[in-house]
Amino acid sequence: MVDEMSGRHMFEKMRLQKYLSRCGIASRRHAEEMIRAGRVRVNGVTVTEMGITVSPGDLVECDGKPAVPEERPVYIMLNKPAGYVTTASDPQGRKTVMDLTGGVSERVYPVGRLDYDTEGLLILTNDGDFAYRSTHPRHQVNKTYIAEVVGEPSREALQKLRDGIMLDRRLTSPAKVELLRQNKRRAVLRLSIHEGRNRQVRRMCEAIGHPVRSLKRVAIGGLGLGSLKPGEWRYLSSKDLKKIEVDSNG
Repeated sequence: MVDEMSGRHMFEKMRLQKYLSRCGIASRRHAEEMIRAGRVRVNGVTVTEMGITVSPGDLVECDGKPAVPEERPVYIMLNKPAGYVTTASDPQGRKTVMDLTGGVSERVYPVGRLDYDTEGLLILTNDGDFAYRSTHPRHQVNKTYIAEVVGEPSREALQKLRDGIMLDRRLTSPAKVELLRQNKRRAVLRLSIHEGRNRQVRRMCEAIGHPVRSLKRVAIGGLGLGSLKPGEWRYLSSKDLKKIEVDSNG
């Protein structure tokens, strides 16, 4: 809704970081970082503290540009190939996942991250609330990976993954682990976790002495890649979103 007198978009009263996510600028977590960095102004005043709420009629600017809510939430599933960074831009000039989403007119951003060398299912959206809910550990949305690792993991090693691995002085949540096949040189595992620590699957496998050779995310919740080829993307339907098991009202 737009106020015809002021030209500003109308919206319900909400916290500033939530409003920025509704505008498709960033996830709520990233929006908080932008606020702390002094990149956001409300009615001409720079805001650097959390807890600020904005109301209909307030002028919100990010990096000097007006922030207005996206009119239509968009959800995209991408089969990310290796060799792309999961960011909107890269200071090193590497290819990003945004280079693969030609034809998408809305401004979207990745939900969570996949490492440069990791392939598979990545969701992009302009819905900051959805991004927050689907990545926060509290909601326990499982992410399933196929990992090819070096060597033959023993039953004891696989049980360690299931029980939890100490990373950064904190035990990981129990993982679901299935040995798909193996020989003396390598093994293929299916792992499901709901956390999203930095390079978590790779570090967990390295901790049991079996470094990852290749890694692919094949599902988020009950949503799988299906027949989507590397580098391809498609819009998600409401039925697809239900498979991710994120409460839209949560």
